[in-house]
Amino acid sequence: MLGKLVGFDDTIVAVATAPGLGAIAVIRLSGPQTYPIVNSLFPSKDLTKQPSHTLHFGNIVDNGSIIDEVVVSLYKGPKSYTGEDVIEISCHGSPYIQQRIMDACISAGARLAKAGEFTQRAFLNGKLDLTQAESVADLIASNSAASHQTAMQQMRGGFSKELHTLREQLITFSALIELELDFSQEDVEFADRTRLYTLVYDAAKTVQQLIDSFQMGNVIKNGVNTAIVGKPNAGKSTLLNTLLNENRAIVSDIAGTTRDTIEEVLNIDGILFRLIDTAGIRESADTIESIGVQKTMEKIREAGVVVYLFDANETSVEELQQQVDTFKSQQVNYLLVGNKIDITGEAALRAKFREFPHILFISAKNHEHISDLKNTLVKKVMSGDLNTENTIITNARHYAALKEVYKSLNDVRQGMDNGLPGDLLALDIRLCLHHLGEITGEVTNEDRLDYIFSKFCIGK
Repeated sequence: MLGKLVGFDDTIVAVATAPGLGAIAVIRLSGPQTYPIVNSLFPSKDLTKQPSHTLHFGNIVDNGSIIDEVVVSLYKGPKSYTGEDVIEISCHGSPYIQQRIMDACISAGARLAKAGEFTQRAFLNGKLDLTQAESVADLIASNSAASHQTAMQQMRGGFSKELHTLREQLITFSALIELELDFSQEDVEFADRTRLYTLVYDAAKTVQQLIDSFQMGNVIKNGVNTAIVGKPNAGKSTLLNTLLNENRAIVSDIAGTTRDTIEEVLNIDGILFRLIDTAGIRESADTIESIGVQKTMEKIREAGVVVYLFDANETSVEELQQQVDTFKSQQVNYLLVGNKIDITGEAALRAKFREFPHILFISAKNHEHISDLKNTLVKKVMSGDLNTENTIITNARHYAALKEVYKSLNDVRQGMDNGLPGDLLALDIRLCLHHLGEITGEVTNEDRLDYIFSKFCIGK
């Protein structure tokens, strides 16, 4: 096993549940001494004689003192999460009790687990590949239906299956091409170049689709910073309150009421929009308001999408054109939203701004067309339909490696176009295989693994 190569031959322990006070906490152990360690603290019965995947009630006792009544769950390797012997102790959620049991396990021979070490051992013992291991962290961090479904799809191996299929096909062709080198004097071809060309073409197309999905995946995983900007009294705070369906921001007719940014999260169709209500953009002699305007400009630069809200009754066509020109020069992803249609009427305002057919007209005060605004926001940040059954890339490491895979596939295709000899084609294919292996963990090193799993929580 890979785990033995890197010296994971000791027993680790950690609290697997969230820190703090709770009804129940789970303490997890994994490693060769798991059963002897817990058995020494659990006098109720001999755990070494109990079958795997069973639960046992009793006391945890340390130096003759009962720490807690617990339920012990047994998982004998290799049929466990890590592939090793695993025991989970379910105790009462008192932080004091948790620490007492942890200390007793450590005194009996365990050591405190590093962040992500249980999942790292699962990877090293072949229970899951690296993309599946990383999806575990994404699943724990999922905060919407879309991010949950995407993480589940990857953890079940959807992404891995695509990569493994491609890798096996390339390995077959690489072996045949290298076999040709042994018969170079006889001028024979074992590898069908037409089939290889078709494979490389289809593979490059698939990899490009995966690369393109990263924008969508990043949106699903991290959400979208959405700045609501505009002049004072355009209705920005009213719009924020309407979108959230609560009075989160102070609404007033006094210009400059909002002096600092207010941030809230809104879930629209599984996408998290981090809404930022900003100070109104205008020149001001007020020092505090001026600082707020500076922060607004910072949020515009950082935002994934900018909702430019303007009073459609008070704003002139020339003013709006000037603002649009500014956004375009700064390459801002903006959405024009004309507010207060309840005053003049939507038809008259559409006629006024007929040069801007993409304006979305609303009344934040009367909740008119707010659902249209939500739908437009989703379309603005998504490059395609949100179908989490398809493989969607959410990991920046995978994205970088896939770009290298795509480059290597193009090199193979160009090599065949130019009649490149078999030995040079084999080199390009091996490079492509290397980058594919980096994604799944078939090609890696201990330092990289330590970095990847260090971002996990303790106990997972």
